[in-house]
Amino acid sequence: MDKKQDGKERAKKILDILKREFPGARTALGFSTPLQLLIATMLSAQCTDERVNMTTPALFKKYRDARDYAGAPLYELEGYVRSINFFRNKAKSIKACCRKIVEEFKGRLPKTVEELTTLPGVGRKTANVVLASAFSVPALAVDTHVKRVAGRLGLTVSDDPDDIEKDLCAIIPEKRWAETTSLLILHGRRTCRAKTPLCEACPVRAHCDYYGTIKGKTNR
Repeated sequence: MDKKQDGKERAKKILDILKREFPGARTALGFSTPLQLLIATMLSAQCTDERVNMTTPALFKKYRDARDYAGAPLYELEGYVRSINFFRNKAKSIKACCRKIVEEFKGRLPKTVEELTTLPGVGRKTANVVLASAFSVPALAVDTHVKRVAGRLGLTVSDDPDDIEKDLCAIIPEKRWAETTSLLILHGRRTCRAKTPLCEACPVRAHCDYYGTIKGKTNR
């Protein structure tokens, strides 16, 4: 069996187990429109989803579309996101992002990763979250949880998010890309924690390189 085929089979086993562990897995960010998800994802950088979800209801009620954000005084926008980490920089990015949506995309959020990543404050991870969860476009987002979990499981050997995305997309069917993001994030938050992973309670430990290493085993 070649290495790629082996990776595909291991990935399938892992995802099938995690899907049973986290049925109906989806983004934890609250949103009603693609623009709301974009803004919530921008706010979630280095901040918990819980904090973002506490902040966005009032923000979304005040600003309804990209034109509202683009035309808002910066100090006013900052006031609505003050409880978020780095709120000044994020408010500035949101305003600039929405201005570009209005000026270059006629107020409508683009639906490709290439166009989304031209927006201020929007990287590939954020773009892929929006594509997958708001537009149902196959996309796999690599955040800190996905990076850590994929590396420990042995599904990638890279530390670069773009390369990790490519590695995962090469061994996971396109129809499961969005699901993969949610499953690995949930697993990373609840079990495969950064500092104290709960390896003995992990449902996929039999397929994990990290667990095999600390137990003197091999899972290949």
